[in-house]
Amino acid sequence: MSVLPLQLGLIGYPLGHSLSPQLHHAALKAMDLPGEYRLFPIPPLPEGQSGLAALIERLRHGELAGLNVTIPHKPNVLPLLDDLTPLVRQAGSANTLFSYNGRLVGDTTDVPGFLSDLEGWLPDTARAGGKALILGAGGSARAVAVALHSAGWQLTVATRRPLQAQELSARLGIPFAVLALEAAALASLREVQLVVNTTPVGMYPKGAGCPWPGGLPFPEGAAVYDLIYNPGETVLLRRARAAGLPVRNGLGMLVEQAALSLERWSGRQVPRAAMWEAVQ
Repeated sequence: MSVLPLQLGLIGYPLGHSLSPQLHHAALKAMDLPGEYRLFPIPPLPEGQSGLAALIERLRHGELAGLNVTIPHKPNVLPLLDDLTPLVRQAGSANTLFSYNGRLVGDTTDVPGFLSDLEGWLPDTARAGGKALILGAGGSARAVAVALHSAGWQLTVATRRPLQAQELSARLGIPFAVLALEAAALASLREVQLVVNTTPVGMYPKGAGCPWPGGLPFPEGAAVYDLIYNPGETVLLRRARAAGLPVRNGLGMLVEQAALSLERWSGRQVPRAAMWEAVQ
């Protein structure tokens, strides 16, 4: 009995840097599952509203088996769905969409994907219960804050728009300190064991940027995690490595969240090794 090909894809904008097709095609091949994973670049709202709605309808009618969602549409898809998982309701964003019993469901694999990769990498000097600094308060910060809070970290969020971080705290129901993302404010931090960059600063094709203020030392002994995976070593990570700190980019999170999404769509265990081989 033949298996119908899984028609999958990624919604976002821009998508030129995405490694998701390579990840999913490698996994599908290793699983001996027919399927295709496509990129669907949908401009930000309001320009992309009609295109986003049309794509979601294709999922509703069975033309697509599943969709991933990335910047800037993780919050934008929520009003177009029928059901949201508890994690999505808390984080206010979804990255994995599927149809179940005729209803469109929004889930997030960003939260468990980030936490799984982080905890598998963290050095002994940085563990849950310590102090974590999140750079940025946008869509990606939501998943990171939810994940770290659930694991017992004490959070501080630094952003160029402190009001945005205060709104994020209220939206998530998670208490955290808020700082301006500038040297004078960050210099006051003490005993930070983990710094996580959730901003797009330093991402391809504008790889020269760095969210950490120039000339400001990093917290002594902190581990530095950058959600960006293209380029593989951002200016932030290069500077942190030069300061003798352990660093990690977002490739592991990308692999883990992709694997969890594909497990949701296929109902089968996904070989992470095949995904890693495809992107390394």
